[in-house]
Amino acid sequence: METKPDQFHPASTNIRRYDLDWLRVIAFAILIFFHVGMFFNHWDWHIKNNVVTHAVEWPMRFSSQWRMSLLFMISGAGVYFALGNRGPAAFLKERFVRIFIPLAFGMFVIVPPQIFFERLTQGQTYGYGDFYKTVFQFVPYPQGSFSWHHLWYLVYIFCYSLLGLPLLLLLRRSVGFTQRVAAFFANPWALIILPVLWHVGGSMLLSEPFPTTHNLVRDWNEHFHDFTLFVTGFVLCTQTRFWETLQKHRRLTLGIWITLTIALYAYYWTVDRDMNATEWLVYDIIKTTNAWCILLSFFGYGYTYLQFTNPFLKYANEAVYPFYILHQTVIICLAYPLINAPVHWFVKFVYLCVATFVVCLGTYHFLIRRSNVLRVLFGMKAVKRRKAGETVAPISSIS
Repeated sequence: METKPDQFHPASTNIRRYDLDWLRVIAFAILIFFHVGMFFNHWDWHIKNNVVTHAVEWPMRFSSQWRMSLLFMISGAGVYFALGNRGPAAFLKERFVRIFIPLAFGMFVIVPPQIFFERLTQGQTYGYGDFYKTVFQFVPYPQGSFSWHHLWYLVYIFCYSLLGLPLLLLLRRSVGFTQRVAAFFANPWALIILPVLWHVGGSMLLSEPFPTTHNLVRDWNEHFHDFTLFVTGFVLCTQTRFWETLQKHRRLTLGIWITLTIALYAYYWTVDRDMNATEWLVYDIIKTTNAWCILLSFFGYGYTYLQFTNPFLKYANEAVYPFYILHQTVIICLAYPLINAPVHWFVKFVYLCVATFVVCLGTYHFLIRRSNVLRVLFGMKAVKRRKAGETVAPISSIS
């Protein structure tokens, strides 16, 4: 019979958390659908279809509330396990190789085609060679052609890993403190209410003077939330009791977010409303509670039902990083010729989802995973040349 770990026992760093691997793969898979949807909705994006629709926004409103938050929490959890088998110096070296190198490669190779096609929709007529020279003027986008675009997530977790390292090391050593925190948040209402108040309070202070830009240097509202989630994911992994609490109350958090999601769609997300300051505050509380309970329930159900692996997970967990780096450029390259095509937007949507997946999969499977140079450039570990009969390769992930 399997024995349950002591609820106050520090979480082991030697056990592979397959539930977090599953959630990471699912979250990144949603990226393809989300960014394909950006081509068809009314939100600001790099290029747009000739016909845009609110219909595609309805499911996107739901996933946009928690998708990146989930990734920042999983990244924080990944740092906890990464620090378990290496010292600070080795950890920083690993961050540089696995995050900074792919980021730099992405900014000079992967992202420029996105800006090129956007410039064509704005009336430019130059070829790609003439455009590419403007990248090396190092003028930040949108005025210039130097940008990290969708790779902003790599910039942020790289900075959080480096600048937050002293705090994270302190939290790892402070076993007594994390035990008390785990005991305090075993109360489900503390677990739900206090983080919601923290995030709502941060938004009240920072969202207006510092609207989200993903430019790093003046994105303080985004940093407040993302770094909080990053550290939260790290802290959750310090004690098994956190996970037992999430597991125990997963039905409560599920019921809350289903109820609030219905209310958000019924009253806010499918109609345009003019709201005063008080109404905006109420909306922000509802929306933040909804997003936080979604995260709690995902982790709780994942911890309960996703503690297993199979060949698909092993393959997908390694492929997810190259998919992330590639996908938005692939979408824009495929979408640009379709802008004025006389085809229903839904047909275009389905085509772009399928074609993007096929192109990313083919590029990964036949090129990236077979070349150590490309593996490093796409954030994967290099592997030794396989001898006859060997099939083992290291599993890679963004954390």
